[in-house]
Amino acid sequence: MAALAQHAPVTSAARGVTVKVTPENLRADAETWVFAVAFEAHSQELADDLVNTVVLVADDGREVKPSAWNGPPAGGLRREGKLEFRAPRPAPKSIELRMRRVGETAPRTFRWTL
Repeated sequence: MAALAQHAPVTSAARGVTVKVTPENLRADAETWVFAVAFEAHSQELADDLVNTVVLVADDGREVKPSAWNGPPAGGLRREGKLEFRAPRPAPKSIELRMRRVGETAPRTFRWTL
């Protein structure tokens, strides 16, 4: 059995908040794609509603909204959980996870080649 391709975590640090996104399952035959998301803030509460502020964008422009957030609700200075998406069909060659955060003018982007 061939080993699954590993996708490196991508980290974004801005405005006192660090966000690390790690793909956990991006197999072409998977029904659901899973991303581990970890936030660390220095002084502000983490009020992100990830199901409504994140979108997965395929290389052809298709957008997929998250189907679930499995983690703690908004609040606190540290937060970790798993963000799930219905896997896009056909599978793209690359993806970008875009996260809009309150008070930030542009979305944070996290990219991977599949």
